[in-house]
Amino acid sequence: MIHFSASSAVNLAISLLVLFSLITWTMIFAKGWLQWKMRQDNASFARAFWQAPDLAAAEKAAKRASGTLAELARHGFETVRQIGQQNTLAGAGDRQAVMERSLSQQVRKAQHKLESGLMLLASIGSTAPFVGLFGTVWGIMNAMESIAHSGSSGLEVVAGPVGEALMATAIGIAAAIPAVLAYNYGVRVTRLSVAEMERFANDFMSLACHHATKQS
Repeated sequence: MIHFSASSAVNLAISLLVLFSLITWTMIFAKGWLQWKMRQDNASFARAFWQAPDLAAAEKAAKRASGTLAELARHGFETVRQIGQQNTLAGAGDRQAVMERSLSQQVRKAQHKLESGLMLLASIGSTAPFVGLFGTVWGIMNAMESIAHSGSSGLEVVAGPVGEALMATAIGIAAAIPAVLAYNYGVRVTRLSVAEMERFANDFMSLACHHATKQS
């Protein structure tokens, strides 16, 4: 039977929690930077798109820009070209229905990219306190066993091992809080970004359909 001492069990739990914390903070900084850049790119492209004199100029702006809105616009212009090719399945069907389906699929694709990593943050936030509690329970259990074998129950004997064991729970909570906050913030940013993309997709579809109607 394998026997873990109090120190080894607590240290194992603390090491795992430190790993959780490193992953959490790495993702916080990485996704924070990506979200900030995405907002800047989207704001810059939106200005260029709506200031364009026509759809041809808007398409050129989309090709030069980066961000989720620019990618959505590029996909929309490609869909417009496919609709014009009546000999392909991609261009078959009602123009507005084809545009709506294509843009909606692109929004969902971008949403999946924005949501990447959020489940890992949620998992860390929900499991870190239990990992810390496991280390605490194991440490206290071994501390009580050692005290029973030594026959001494003085405060100086109990305080050290129990205090070391309780540290695991404290670190577990400290590791979970940033992960939960980052997850909630990431979910909110994703929802706002998806809503922005959906509004842009609707506006783009209206412009494209109106332009096609004028040409016909």
